[in-house]
Amino acid sequence: MNRLAPDADDARFIRRILYIVVIVAVGAALLRAGDLLILAFGSMLGAIVIHAIAELYERYARAPPKLALGLGMATVLGVVAFLVWLFGVQFRQQVNELVVALPGLIDQLAAYLSHSPVGAKIVDAVRQAYAGSKVASDIGGLVRGAGELILNCLLLLIGALFFAADPGVYERGFLYLIPASKRPAVEDALFDVGSTLKLWLRSSLILMTSMGVLIGIGLWISGVPSAAALGLLAGLSEFIPYIGPTAAMIPALGLAATVGTGPVVGALATYAVVRLIQTNFITPYVQNKVISIPPAITVFAIIGIGVIFGVFGLFFSAALLVVIFTLVRSLYLREVLGEDIARTGHETLLDADLTPSAPQGDSPETLD
Repeated sequence: MNRLAPDADDARFIRRILYIVVIVAVGAALLRAGDLLILAFGSMLGAIVIHAIAELYERYARAPPKLALGLGMATVLGVVAFLVWLFGVQFRQQVNELVVALPGLIDQLAAYLSHSPVGAKIVDAVRQAYAGSKVASDIGGLVRGAGELILNCLLLLIGALFFAADPGVYERGFLYLIPASKRPAVEDALFDVGSTLKLWLRSSLILMTSMGVLIGIGLWISGVPSAAALGLLAGLSEFIPYIGPTAAMIPALGLAATVGTGPVVGALATYAVVRLIQTNFITPYVQNKVISIPPAITVFAIIGIGVIFGVFGLFFSAALLVVIFTLVRSLYLREVLGEDIARTGHETLLDADLTPSAPQGDSPETLD
């Protein structure tokens, strides 16, 4: 007997090693293509928005499905054109003032903090951390090439239109990559994710609108320059929970400081009062029927996604967190641990490969 000849156990061990190598290689490749993945995820998110709007046209305007989808696409394109007009025409002067004043305001803040030993250490630590971060390099790239940002936005918009036109093709193609025995569970998880993201986007739109309107009115009453543009910026920043609104507050306080002490106090009071109202009244009421993720997990997950994928990933970090949270519930808690978690009702995508299951109830409204 040749002791060096591999047996069945050796072959099984070698296969497992090869599986691990392939998984690591695929993970490394995906990480290298992080910007592309984030762009594709943003396009899928846009497609979900288009279909959500199309459903409204079908439900309330009694439009046929194809016409409703076309109207949904036209609505999204109209909203994008309206935002471009706001920033490029209506708020151009206010945005220019904000962009021109922001670097000087940051330098003034750094100089003020540097007067104390503790403040100087904080400034040095922030500068060193920022200089070596992926977010810093991404922001530098955006500043050096605004054309790249515009191109990415166009690709995202075009991708959203293609995904929305026939999402079933991509869903079926993905399911074909899954072993046949696992396809029903993965299909259920896909529809759970789509349903949850749709509800989350609706709640986010409400929160963004309320935040923008309240901040804009408060800053206008306080006499802060560019109140309308700052209100719109605050509303858009609500798409990134906790971190976005905090970052949007900095330019508002800086512009208020150029006018006087009164507007600074008014700006601080505005953000404090609006955040109090938003956190204790509006957000619990809106998101109570959507998804409940502990704040600490939300903050650290958003920071982690930003570190891995950079500034583009930061824009979609909250949506990515919702997807991860939903997949954990659907695939691990429900399928692996056997928890009694409701499924989203849907039609089977692959009739030939998937055994149609009995009706699984209505779409879950609460995902706590």
